[in-house]
Amino acid sequence: METLRSDKYHPWAEALALRQQGSGQSIVLTNGCFDLLHVGHVGALQSASRLGDQLWVALNDDESIRRLKGSGRPIWSLEERAFMLGALAWVHGIFAFHGTQLAEEMEQFRPDIYVKSGDYSLEKLHPEERSALERIGCRICFVPFREGYSTTGLIERLRRTQGA
Repeated sequence: METLRSDKYHPWAEALALRQQGSGQSIVLTNGCFDLLHVGHVGALQSASRLGDQLWVALNDDESIRRLKGSGRPIWSLEERAFMLGALAWVHGIFAFHGTQLAEEMEQFRPDIYVKSGDYSLEKLHPEERSALERIGCRICFVPFREGYSTTGLIERLRRTQGA
């Protein structure tokens, strides 16, 4: 089987070094599982990219997705998810994180803008992540949420059509 590689995917230490080289540019960070890339993801990523000079995506690694979503997930491996995200022109860089939240990585990466979809709010952000973002003076933005598009909903819809 062919190995999928994205030149936009970087190990953590390399992503940090690239971030430090990008000073002077506004860095936008978003994160998530991106288990099945869908219209909601693509729209949110495109909107996020318009908020700064570089859009970086922090991807949950496979084990953290299993902890968050259950044993049947992820659908696609980290390598496959990074490959698909890396194909999007407006994604500048990608790195993986290993926990279920990334407060420590946020403090080290120091994005200028942090973005989540509009189904989140300040109150719904993980408290440690929100505190980390506030400590570094990062602006928090919410981009439009496209109703009806979620990975869990898509998986349920696929299961229903298979059973029909």
